[in-house]
Amino acid sequence: MQLEDIKRLLEQAFPEATHVDVGMEGSHINVVVVSDIFKGMSAVKKQQSVYGVLSELIASGAIHAVNMKTLTPDQWS
Repeated sequence: MQLEDIKRLLEQAFPEATHVDVGMEGSHINVVVVSDIFKGMSAVKKQQSVYGVLSELIASGAIHAVNMKTLTPDQWS
């Protein structure tokens, strides 16, 4: 799966996101999602919401590991 495909999946899952970025280092992907939806969520719930989108890709081995930042717009600078 290409990075643009992963980015598209995240943008579809988080349509209110003000920023979605996906990068790759080896078999690890780096994800940044900035959205108001994360306001009031615990760090675990934020991660679970992103992992939920990527779960099939992780299970299939298409994605080996994910490093993520889940921020609200006021945290994004």
